[in-house]
Amino acid sequence: MRLLIASCCFAVAATVYSAEPSQNRFVEKVSLDSGRVAVVAEGEFEPRSIGSYSVRLYGPSGNGIPTDFFVAGMIRPRDGVVEKVVSRDIDEDGQNELIVICRCVGTGSFLSADAYSVRAKELKLLASVSDITRDADPVDALGKALQAHD
Repeated sequence: MRLLIASCCFAVAATVYSAEPSQNRFVEKVSLDSGRVAVVAEGEFEPRSIGSYSVRLYGPSGNGIPTDFFVAGMIRPRDGVVEKVVSRDIDEDGQNELIVICRCVGTGSFLSADAYSVRAKELKLLASVSDITRDADPVDALGKALQAHD
């Protein structure tokens, strides 16, 4: 009987511990052009201050469930927390890029940002910037990085 009680307590403790890391995680669904959807999420079971994030792209489903048809995905490192995701045309090609903005939790609250091209069934990293001052515009910094690369 003691063994059964101990096993139950262990199982409950393991369940509570395994659920704890997902609290306060950044997870956001963003509607894109052509009915596609992107889901950006911080990595599970990682510290909030450093780790990874994923970008998953889904195609139009036609059945009302926006994440039915997985198309492409990518996992990237992050230094800080994912602060927000925006959709803007930074390469001036008439289509919006998906931009993930992270904020460092250390002294300075520096920003970093990654821009992704989302075309048909392709998700491609276009540009990445880091160590941007806390009050700078990371979208503008990405645009300048793209221009400098061309």
